[in-house]
Amino acid sequence: MASKKSSKALLGAAFLMATSAVGPGFLTQTTVFTEQLATSFGFIILISVVIDLCVQFNIWQIVTVSGKHAQDLANELFPGLGYLLAFLIVIGGLAFNIGNVAGAGLGIEAMTGVPVATGAVVSAALAIGIFLFKEAGKAMDTFSKILGLIMIGLILYVAFTSHPPFLEAIHHTFLPEKFNAVSTLTLVGGTVGGYISFAGAHRLLDSGIKGKESLPQVNRGAATGILVTAVIRYFLFLATLGIILTGAHINPDNPTASVFENAAGQFGKQMFGLMIWSAAITSVVGAAYTSISFLRSFHPFLEKYHTYLTIVFILISTTVFLFVGKPVKVLIFVGTLNGFVLPIALGILLVASTKSKIMGLYKHPYFLQIIGWIVVLVMVGLGINAI
Repeated sequence: MASKKSSKALLGAAFLMATSAVGPGFLTQTTVFTEQLATSFGFIILISVVIDLCVQFNIWQIVTVSGKHAQDLANELFPGLGYLLAFLIVIGGLAFNIGNVAGAGLGIEAMTGVPVATGAVVSAALAIGIFLFKEAGKAMDTFSKILGLIMIGLILYVAFTSHPPFLEAIHHTFLPEKFNAVSTLTLVGGTVGGYISFAGAHRLLDSGIKGKESLPQVNRGAATGILVTAVIRYFLFLATLGIILTGAHINPDNPTASVFENAAGQFGKQMFGLMIWSAAITSVVGAAYTSISFLRSFHPFLEKYHTYLTIVFILISTTVFLFVGKPVKVLIFVGTLNGFVLPIALGILLVASTKSKIMGLYKHPYFLQIIGWIVVLVMVGLGINAI
């Protein structure tokens, strides 16, 4: 029974990580960069998947074996460092969540014609409702899994109806004609940057999965989360590619909607609505949950009232969107911003993993440390290049 419970928690954590990554920003970035790079964008996806795997295996192992949230590891490494890390994660999560709420509103508008602002408020209320459940964690896991599977089904349908050049896309995934540092930085930042890196790992801790003995399960969960994200990303790339190569017009104000509409007409527009709403609402839940998990351990008051803090986080995101708007530019910018946060967060955890006073007798594998530091250097290099 305990094994069944931990398997459910692992799958829930994997889907929470994946659906946190697959938000409106993810959809927008994928469409925009496919339009710019065509078949060569497959190579950027391949690089991002490799980097994502290196990041997630390191972070999930270090967090779960230590049994401590990332901000507590950072504070033990150097007093005050955890507060800096929490600040970066929460600010990035809040900015991302403004776009997530906007995406939920856009989705409802595409499905029903209801104004974006109204749809955003209704979606925020639903997300808040999940956290008001007594078993909020289980409700969140189930919600993420169901909507994650819906997203995969919708994208597969559009990918096959748009008739992309599969062989050419696969060829240029390994041998690209073009490369763009900004798109790579943005893509990685939008997939495992900022709060997203920690969504699954912190969820596992809160489910009681920790310690060295849980490593095989943890690694399986991390790989599943990245695999789900990669499948969604690649098939969305193929769907967009098929539409772009027909010469169809892509609306810059809502690029992903153009892809679905060109592929399947009015029905495609409604499919897009369901797709982006599913992506957005699961990301609202994931961003709020993970961002607040970075504050909970700082004071007993924050731990006691973390559910209400999560609700306030969603309310602030919604209010800012209603007054500010302009989600597409925000979503691209925040992906890039989170790409800069990633090497800082990963670097802190890699140093912490070498300290016996923090990790006890556990020795973090040298191979993971080496590839972790390579990722840090690559991300710093991409960041400098992007600037």
